[in-house]
Amino acid sequence: MSSDDRIRETIDGLLDARRAGATICPSDAARALRPDGDWRALMDDVRRVAADEAGAGRLELRQGGRPVDPSGARGPIRLGRPPRAGRRLTRRPPGTATRPAGRGPPPPRAL
Repeated sequence: MSSDDRIRETIDGLLDARRAGATICPSDAARALRPDGDWRALMDDVRRVAADEAGAGRLELRQGGRPVDPSGARGPIRLGRPPRAGRRLTRRPPGTATRPAGRGPPPPRAL
C-alpha cells in the first residue's frame, strides 16, 4: 500500500468516526499516522492528498467554515465530506418559521 493510500484511509477513518458534517484538521491525520514520530514531516503530503481528493470530489477543504479551492488555500484548513450532490434545502411555508427557544418573541403569523 502506498503512503498516499494510507493517508487517504486515515482521513476516511477519522471522518467516519465523527458525526455527519464534522471536519478534521490535516494534523489529525498526520498524528494518527505517526503518533510517536515526527508527524509534522507528513503535513505537506497530507495536504497534497487532501487536495487531490478534493479535486476528485471526494473531500472538501474549508477555511472559516467555507469551501476553499485547494490551490489557493493558505493557512489553516479543515477537511470534511462534501455535501451530497443534488441535495435540496427544505423550505418552510410562510408563517411557519421556527426560532431557537428563549430567543425573543415568536415570528408574526401570516394572515
